[in-house]
This record gives sequence, C-alpha cells and structure tokens, in this order.
Amino acid sequence: EELQNMAQILAPSTQWQMRISKSSPNATPITSNMWGSLLWKQNKKVSLTSSAKFRVLAIKSDNSTINRLEGLLNLDITPFTDKIIAEYIWGIGIDVRSKSRTISKPVEDPSKLPRWNYDGSSTGQAQGDNSEVILYPQAIFKDPYRGGNNILVIYDSYTPQGEPIPSSLQTRDTEIFSNPKVQAEVPWYI
Repeated sequence: EELQNMAQILAPSTQWQMRISKSSPNATPITSNMWGSLLWKQNKKVSLTSSAKFRVLAIKSDNSTINRLEGLLNLDITPFTDKIIAEYIWGIGIDVRSKSRTISKPVEDPSKLPRWNYDGSSTGQAQGDNSEVILYPQAIFKDPYRGGNNILVIYDSYTPQGEPIPSSLQTRDTEIFSNPKVQAEVPWYI
C-alpha cells in the first residue's frame, strides 16, 4: 500500500500528516480497519480522504470542546430585529441587579427612557406592605455584550414618593460629587 512511509495523527476538527523515515521501527502504517475499530468504539463521526501520497482522517465530535469553541467563534451576532434591548442596571448597596426591556427606537438622553419599578421586598429595600421601588435612568452606555443598538442603562432606586432608597449609594455619591468644593478637585479612585 502507498501509505508505508506516512503516519496518521488523529486530532479533533483538524487534519494532520507526518512523515516517518523508512528506517524507523515504528513505520508500520495503520490500516483503515484499525482506524475503524478504534473510531466505532468511540462513537464519533469520521471522514476519510485518500490520495496517492497520504491519507487524512478527520474526526468530527458533537460534544468536543474544540467544536463548541468553533461554534461560538463563528456565531452570527448581527441583530435580527430593529428593536433595542435596554438592560436596566441598578445597585442596592451590596448587590447589582438588572432586568431587560425592549424599546422601539434609539435613545441618547437617559431622561427619554421610561422609569420602571420592581418589588423592593425581595431585595430587602422595602417593607412587604409598600414594597414598590422606582428606577430612575441616570446614564446610557452601548451594550458591549449584545452589540447593535442595544444599551446598558444605569438607574437609581427611589420610593414611590420620589425619595432615594436608603441603600442606594449612587444618590449619596451624586450629592457629594456635585458639591462645588469637590468639583474643584481632581478625584482619584483607588
């Protein structure tokens, strides 16, 4: 057979060939029967290609890490709709939370976005009898994860009466940084 000087290497999703010199004691070719018995036991899809000089064996595994990674790298993330996903993000003192909302057109000013609410009793920010917390939009950023026109929106948490939630640190920070004495300084974050 013409494969006497060639060895075959089994590698997932790639094709390899390697030359073994005639004087090598391990220069025995692996026959297709040997490959077949090896591969059928592993229950993998196999494609076998032959030419006059060498044979290439490529294995396609449905559950291999390489195939899953290739699928993610080749994933089409172009938007399939004109709608925009606004990810509402807010902090509650010790945690960060978020929820998504679909909007119909691009927004550049946070005040143009709708306010939204959530149940503050589940986050420890309100009592069970009056647990509604209102989210006020503060800043908009392009969404680096979803791409397209999707946005991330930073929100502050307020009571239905318009008072800041006590655990909302952003409100206190805004008051501090809007002070003229602080604005005259150059803040350093460590």
